[in-house]
Amino acid sequence: MQQRKPSGLLNGWPLVGVAAVAILAAVLAAIAITPDPGEAAARAVRLTARTSVTLFLAAFTAAALFRLWPNAWTRWQRSNRRFLGVAFAFSHGVHLAAIFWMQHVQPVEFAQRVNVITWVGGGLAYVFIAAMTATSFDRTAQMIGPRAWKVLHTVGSYYIWLIFANSYIGRALAMPEYIPAAAIVVLALGLRIAARVARPRAPQPAIAN
Repeated sequence: MQQRKPSGLLNGWPLVGVAAVAILAAVLAAIAITPDPGEAAARAVRLTARTSVTLFLAAFTAAALFRLWPNAWTRWQRSNRRFLGVAFAFSHGVHLAAIFWMQHVQPVEFAQRVNVITWVGGGLAYVFIAAMTATSFDRTAQMIGPRAWKVLHTVGSYYIWLIFANSYIGRALAMPEYIPAAAIVVLALGLRIAARVARPRAPQPAIAN
């Protein structure tokens, strides 16, 4: 029997639009209730970091989850993997804007937290994000060809995962409240590995209606 998509879930570009509006609304609300500009910028950075890692991991694990547990929900996740990725790119773009804002309103504190390695490592991640987003459209994907597209998106996704892992694991070692987030990031990679080594599932016989 063919599985139906979960009702009430958005698909395709409307998913990106709703995610973008929700992210902007949440950021603006956080800023509105925080009178201090430095704290408002910091809250915007933290908020968009959470939305970014959530959307990224949803795209990063989409194929693995469907292979390990094929059902209507994971089928929706896999079929919308590209749009979850674009929504992540939007969220991380807002995150970058919040970082620059925090640098402007808290230059001394910002300089103490961020070093050259952070700029270079994070900057390369944004280069991958920009390239992956630019090739998330059918025409641009065709222009670079399937082989180059696969290399770009595979290398880029693992590099972005590495940046998130370094950030959350590093924080978890100093602040226990980050342990659950760090564990989820590590679990995401474990799911990818498990799906790769899993034996192919035997084809399921068709069930007549």
